[in-house]
This record gives sequence, C-alpha cells and structure tokens, in this order.
Amino acid sequence: MSYAKQHLAEAAAILSQLDPDKLERMVDLLAAARERGGRLFILGIGGSAANASHAVNDFRKICGFEAYSPTDNVSELTARTNDEGWPTVIAEWLRGSRLRAEDALLVLSVGGGNLEKNVSPNLVEAIKLAKERGATILGIVGKDGGYTAQAADACCIIPTVNPVNITPHQEAFQAVVWHLFVSHPKLKVNATKWESVK
Repeated sequence: MSYAKQHLAEAAAILSQLDPDKLERMVDLLAAARERGGRLFILGIGGSAANASHAVNDFRKICGFEAYSPTDNVSELTARTNDEGWPTVIAEWLRGSRLRAEDALLVLSVGGGNLEKNVSPNLVEAIKLAKERGATILGIVGKDGGYTAQAADACCIIPTVNPVNITPHQEAFQAVVWHLFVSHPKLKVNATKWESVK
C-alpha cells in the first residue's frame, strides 16, 4: 500500500470512530456559553495555536461569538514567557482578560497537557484557572487526552489508529471537528461566503 493510501485509510478509520453524541454535547455547551454572553477562549500551542487562530475567526464570523486566542498576540506571549515563565503564560493572559464563569475554553492539543511529563504545562495551568472560575471547559485532543480530558466538561478524543501519525491526524481532525461546530445549525448564524454566492 502506498503511503498516501495508508494515510487516507487512517483518516477514514478515525472519522468512523468519532462519537457524534459527544460532539452534539459540545455544541450544546458552546451554544449555552454564547447565550449567557460568555466569551470563547481557544487555546493551542504549536500547530494547535495556528488552528486556534483559524477557529477564532470562524467562531467570530460564522457563529457570532466573542472569541479570542491568547497566542495571537506574540508580543504579550513572549513578554510573559520571558518575564514570568512558560507554564503560566496562558493562565496569566486569561486573568488579564478577567476570565469568568460565563466564559468557555476550547483546548486544542495533541496530548492535552501533562504536568508530570512537563508537556504543555501552560494548558494545564489555564484549565486549572478555568475550573476555579467556573468556566466551561471543552477539548479536542489526541492520544489519551491528558489533563484536558480529565478536567473538561466535554472532550472529543481523536483516536490513535497509528502511533507514528498521532500529531498529523490530531491536528488535522481539530479542524474537522471545529468546522463541524461552526457549521452546526445550533451555532451558525451567518452564511459562509461560497455558500451564499448565487
């Protein structure tokens, strides 16, 4: 089998294992956050940070959310990293944004954070703050889901079908899942461009 066929077969296997009921639950929690006037903070590191930026655009433009990604401001991100340290950079950004119970976090992460292994400690600290404040916590994560899956109100775990390809599939399926969210009738309030062109 060619690599292209293998990769596509793995993607199809992942797609067939996603739980639609769990995704509907996540949509309901997002809709509730928007209804109560909450903001949506989308968190990601590395490739997931790029996905967070794209997702912020979609949630704002298509779904009418007030949405933000802490990693979009590179000046603040690097200043906080330099002055205070990497593990607290997102939590401190959320404190500065006055994170409150009405708000929601959507965590995009391959592993979901793990303090013992020192993997994405900044996501773990941000989630801890969100729990303290009573904010809704959602995740789209891979592998075993790490801290995000343990702490979230609802979490989509992208199944591992090939341990060699965890990261590429996880980051690709973050986009599949959030695009499902922003096109869902319970969340979508504005037409996307090509669908609205006559």
